[in-house]
Amino acid sequence: MRELIVAEFMTLDGVIQAPGGAEEDTEGGFTQGGWTWPYWHDDIGQHFFEAMASADALLLGRRTWEIHGGAFDPMPPGDPFGDVMKSVRKYVVSSTLTDASLWRNSTIIRGDVAAAVKRIKQEPGKNILLDGSSQLVPLLAKHDLVDQYMLHVYPIVLGGGKRLFADGKRVELALVEAKPLPSGVVYMRYRRAERPQA
Repeated sequence: MRELIVAEFMTLDGVIQAPGGAEEDTEGGFTQGGWTWPYWHDDIGQHFFEAMASADALLLGRRTWEIHGGAFDPMPPGDPFGDVMKSVRKYVVSSTLTDASLWRNSTIIRGDVAAAVKRIKQEPGKNILLDGSSQLVPLLAKHDLVDQYMLHVYPIVLGGGKRLFADGKRVELALVEAKPLPSGVVYMRYRRAERPQA
């Protein structure tokens, strides 16, 4: 069965909102977008390419899909990030989208999202990668559909913003890999673990 891998840039206090730019996601009055830029290291890009090499599909919430589509689809042929992102199949979860032409190879998922993701995971293919999508990740975690978390944890506390893990859901994880980068970011990869018996 295909695995669903959540790949996120995350602060020490769990915030994943607007890592790439000031105007990326200002919902809730968030004004601290772009917090990843001072900590860039080439290993971060390498981790992205390694994750994409094991995947042939992206699963995204509407807002993340729109941001990514607007950034990657117009990139000229030959751009390494653009070529990778344009070629994979995209699934966008939305109750409001009526058209998926913003970003080629995209399919809209509506209705019972958990059931749709279960079906996609059972289809033949490589892994499915999810990033951003702060409302989608907790829903999928609630239904035990996330197999791995690939996290770049940044040495910053923002004190507010959309977080990766929602209140009320316990998630047991097993560490697969941890690597500090020279910029202060720590790359961590976890697999879902069985809950210990009491």
